[in-house]
Amino acid sequence: MRPNSFPGGVAAMPHYIALIHKDADSCYGVSFPDWPGVITAGETIDEAMQRAAEVLSFAAADWENRDGTRGIPRSRTIHELRDDPGFRDDAVDAVIAAVPFRAKAEAAE
Repeated sequence: MRPNSFPGGVAAMPHYIALIHKDADSCYGVSFPDWPGVITAGETIDEAMQRAAEVLSFAAADWENRDGTRGIPRSRTIHELRDDPGFRDDAVDAVIAAVPFRAKAEAAE
């Protein structure tokens, strides 16, 4: 069976882990450990989650890695992220969510 697929060969939609933070006087803020600098927010948690999926697609259109190469970041599993000390620090007081990544289809060449 391929990675990111279900039995029978049906491809699973990739997801990225998001951290959702909420202070008493702010919106729900969403950040992505695997997409440095990509953030969004919403007045409600539902709005924040909707915008989170949208911002991933938007970021993917122009994504450039820190080393100048192109290509979207690999999504790490929650287990891989929990081994990352930076993630553990950032996740304090955050809700952890899986956000579906809907890549826009590119025109055939």
